[in-house]
Amino acid sequence: MTIHNEAKLDEIAKTVLMPGDPLRVKYIAETFLDDYKLVNSVRGMYAYTGNYKGKEITVMASGMGMPSMGIYSYELYKFYNVENIIRIGSCGAYKEDLDLLDIVLVENSYNEGNFAKNYSGEELHFVEASKKLNNIIEETAKTIKQKYVKCNIASTEFFDPYLPDPLDYAKRLPKEYNILGSEMECFALFYIAKVLNKKSACLLSVSDSNCKKENLTAEQRTFAFNNMILLSLESAKKL
Repeated sequence: MTIHNEAKLDEIAKTVLMPGDPLRVKYIAETFLDDYKLVNSVRGMYAYTGNYKGKEITVMASGMGMPSMGIYSYELYKFYNVENIIRIGSCGAYKEDLDLLDIVLVENSYNEGNFAKNYSGEELHFVEASKKLNNIIEETAKTIKQKYVKCNIASTEFFDPYLPDPLDYAKRLPKEYNILGSEMECFALFYIAKVLNKKSACLLSVSDSNCKKENLTAEQRTFAFNNMILLSLESAKKL
């Protein structure tokens, strides 16, 4: 156990799916898992462990933002011997290439801040997902005929819709990375996995379009991501 997680060591699976929203965690457990058990509720960050088609999987909330993701992913990797974490969250689109509810598989995450420097003094602003996990997710997507977009994403430290002009921020991003949108957690996940020699991936559903001025409701953000959830579960089954 840790100060943020009351689960016993054997109550967390080797593969963890991590939405940001605790209510999405509860929904996934109740809808898709068999024999699930609530193993953590500290600070309302629910974690459930159960079986998906015979594979033991834990679904746990990360909360919002890189500091929160950094804490929970670090503890899972370091103290619970977790090997794989797949973030399943939402993102905002910066370009018309993405429509609402499109599924994004993140290849690399860019952050202009100091998350990596704070941890290790390293000046690092671009970090990649696990190639092994991404390959499994892509193979699974083909098998179940699920469309997706593979791209680079920005991990921001401020919620896009509250920025004075999200597209002005998008113009600041390095052009060579061709970043299609943003979210708030996966840079931290990828970096923690990198320094601890673990594996991480990130699947996102588009919830906002900054260029088309469209967005999902709060309820849709919790319950409308079934295609992404199924892709993550079918992929986790192979790990």
